[in-house]
Formats: sequence, structure tokens, C-alpha cells
Amino acid sequence: MADRRITLLRHAKAAWPDEVDDIDRPLAERGERDASAAGRWLADRPQPSLVVCSPATRARRTCELAMAELPEIPVRVEERVYAASAGELLDVVHHLPDSEQHVVLVGHNPGMSQLAGLLTGERIELSTTGIAVVAWRGAWSDAAPGKGRLVDTATPRG
Repeated sequence: MADRRITLLRHAKAAWPDEVDDIDRPLAERGERDASAAGRWLADRPQPSLVVCSPATRARRTCELAMAELPEIPVRVEERVYAASAGELLDVVHHLPDSEQHVVLVGHNPGMSQLAGLLTGERIELSTTGIAVVAWRGAWSDAAPGKGRLVDTATPRG
């Protein structure tokens, strides 16, 4: 069986406007630039076939700007990614379609960093627009603590 590959992308730098619910926070100006830079970084690597994104405004905008740099890839907004723990994100990974070999997951800390660490057994801290690419042999349901290996990592800046 071929390797599965998950690219974990933490949303870009968000703004903190008054009177805005957390889920509705927009990207900051720097976040807009960095999200496009993340897309350029992703464009130079093996291409995913699916993107799964948090419903939060800052995550969706990060996804929109990053994916604009790549060929058209389907994006699925997944409610469970917002404010998810590593365990909840692992459950999302376990339920990815078997037909997909490489998926980008766009979400939030601390869950994204914790998921990268859980899968690889390494301490990985994703800052805003941080990327960790993790691979393992087997199905999505085979993703487990320490089973993955860190293939690549970056923090693109615009």
C-alpha cells in the first residue's frame, strides 16, 4: 500500500477586531500575505487531491489564498476541525476518503501542533502559517501515535 500524506497547515495570522466572535475573526494584513506564500510553498511540492478546512473565517481565507496558487483542488469545510484537540483531529484523519492519498488539513493550534507531534512522536510547534507534512504506510485509519514520519516542514512568510 502506498504512503498516505497529510499536510497540516495552521491558519495565517489573524486580526483581533472588537466585538467579533472567535470563529469570525479575519486574517490580519500579514496573514493575507503569508497565506499566499504558503500556497507558493505548497505548489512546489507533491500536490494534494483534497483540502479539509475549519469553518472559521481565518482558516477559510488562509485556504482560499493558499489554494489559489495551486491547480484546482476540492475543498471540504469540516465543522469538527474548528477548536479541535489532537484526538478530535485524528478522528477526522481516520475518516478521510480511502480514495485520497494526500490531503491538506487547514486548522488551528494547539490541535494542529499536537496532531503533528502525536503522529510523529516529535515536538512540533506550528506558528501561524506553519506547515508540517506527515506520511505513513497504510490507510487513513492506520494513522496512530508515532506511526508517521515528518517529511517536510516550513513557515512561509510573504
